[in-house]
Amino acid sequence: MKKLTMPELQRLSVEEFKVSEKSPMVVVLDNIRSQNNIGSVFRTADAFRLSGIYLCGITATPPHREIHKTALGATESVDWVYVPTTLEAVKELRSKGFTILAVEQAEGSIKLSDYLPTPGEKLAIIFGNEVNGIEEEVLPHVQGCIEIPQYGTKHSINISVAVGIVIWELFNKMNIFKNK
Repeated sequence: MKKLTMPELQRLSVEEFKVSEKSPMVVVLDNIRSQNNIGSVFRTADAFRLSGIYLCGITATPPHREIHKTALGATESVDWVYVPTTLEAVKELRSKGFTILAVEQAEGSIKLSDYLPTPGEKLAIIFGNEVNGIEEEVLPHVQGCIEIPQYGTKHSINISVAVGIVIWELFNKMNIFKNK
């Protein structure tokens, strides 16, 4: 066994990525404090060819040294937009036909493993602030809350890890790029 070389991996160039088919998912970052977390989300969005990222509220935007450290160039490939409030982003995405899901521990939340996307559905997944979660005023405007089951003593998972878990699970359930 040996590690694959970069040419053997056959990764897309930034230019190829920009014109390639995207998965019908966007991530919405609701007031994320850590620029390292933001950069990590860009890397995950690139890995799964998400349609984009909405950066809301106090969430920092590229170019920024701390974002770049963990994004490793993904800010160049992944489309992103800054919206002053998460609620504005939610309203815009709903008008574009997205189903809005909050990743939050809330009344009526569904375990991530139990959530089944509708074929062809466009998903916007909101991830909240590292301390306070998703803004309370946003929750009445989402179509559902999904929750990552946790069995330890802590009540939360780092946002960059949570994004990876949720996107991977939804990506697989949606059979995106399976025949590619």
